Amino acid sequence: MKIWQKNIDVDSFVESFTVGRDREMDLQLAGADVLGSLAHTKMLSSIGLMTEEDLAAVQKELKNIYQEVLDAKFQIEDSVEDVHSQVEMMLTQRIGDAGKKIHSGRSRNDQVLVDLKLYFRSEIESIFKNTEVLFGQLILLSNQYKSVLMPGYTHLQIAMPSSFGLWFGAYAESLVDDLQLLKAAWAICNKNPLGSAAGYGSSFPLNRTMTTQLLGFDDLNYNVVYAQMGRGKTERILAQAMSSIAATLAKFAMDVTLFINQNFGFISFPAHLTTGSSIMPHKKNPDVFELIRSRCNKIQALPNEIAMMTTNLPLGYHRDLQLLKENLFPAFQSLNDCLAIATYMLQNITIKDNILDDPKYDYLFSVEVVNNEVLKGVPFREAYKNIGLAIEEGTFNPSKEVNHTHEGSIGNLCNDQIERMFAEVKASFGFEKVEKALADLLKA
Repeated sequence: MKIWQKNIDVDSFVESFTVGRDREMDLQLAGADVLGSLAHTKMLSSIGLMTEEDLAAVQKELKNIYQEVLDAKFQIEDSVEDVHSQVEMMLTQRIGDAGKKIHSGRSRNDQVLVDLKLYFRSEIESIFKNTEVLFGQLILLSNQYKSVLMPGYTHLQIAMPSSFGLWFGAYAESLVDDLQLLKAAWAICNKNPLGSAAGYGSSFPLNRTMTTQLLGFDDLNYNVVYAQMGRGKTERILAQAMSSIAATLAKFAMDVTLFINQNFGFISFPAHLTTGSSIMPHKKNPDVFELIRSRCNKIQALPNEIAMMTTNLPLGYHRDLQLLKENLFPAFQSLNDCLAIATYMLQNITIKDNILDDPKYDYLFSVEVVNNEVLKGVPFREAYKNIGLAIEEGTFNPSKEVNHTHEGSIGNLCNDQIERMFAEVKASFGFEKVEKALADLLKA
């Protein structure tokens, strides 16, 4: 069934090529498609395009279909082109002609746009929640190991004393900034394109404000042409936000693979969370973090992939846009998996104490000794020169007491302020408003 088809059958080869993996991808949009139709049909009734009797029948059956989606019983038949056609066909089969009325005042173009935005909102919330759990674990570890020192590096050379509190806390704060980008993507996804039809509006007196409120959107995509132009742009911006979180995870994973190495030996994990070698019995490989690194590097390529698929497309809908789903949809699961497994691994991490007692780290404290001389009144350049000569002559004697007290330093992590920033970002999303609107829409 194709809701656009007239009296000509499409060549089977052309049909299989153009449909591609759309049925598979559209299964993930099924719940969103039903929600969009629930709002749209209520609006149609309000402007006299659907009777109260038809509306009641349509709403009841749409909610039944939504439950089938939740129960994983919804399928798109091979003879049906996409999720929109499947839902309309099911309604028509079950309640008759009333099911044929749900497409009035909309096109598949704005129907898929609203489906995508509803779906993206849901995925953004999932990513946020998994990020929140990882953030909490990083803060917990930062506080727990705030006094345990470790080497700090520049150019991969030992540089100055650091701490596990700083290390864990740095990645926690990085996630806060990543979520600022995710919030920007949320703001763009949380605008209603429904009613833009094929991109040029409708001659029906649609009430687009009503569907905006019913679906819990913050605002409209007002200009109907821009509503269509937003496809591709929305995906790219969302991918950029995901890429930022992925970059933080990939960098952290790289640190872990270094620090678990025997030449560092700063951290370890239980044997059952690592893998071995087929010929080297001593090996404990950090495969989890290597795969996090690679998966997240792949996600970092996603914005460019989307940009290359949409660059220089003129306004209006083009079939190229269909393929964006194949790139973006799997990335949601991949990023969520990386966030979840990173949290799980960190719940089982072991930190090595007294790392800096090893004499090879003595030079880490050269700056501390220079600063101590400056505090005694020695000019900085003179103190720097004196300590440099002592290092060259082999007479350098480190003072291994670290006294950093300013904001964000070893002795003053300011994790409470990082948590405050996280809470402020979280509050700015407004997940509760969306959840309430959709719950009201689904009420019996």
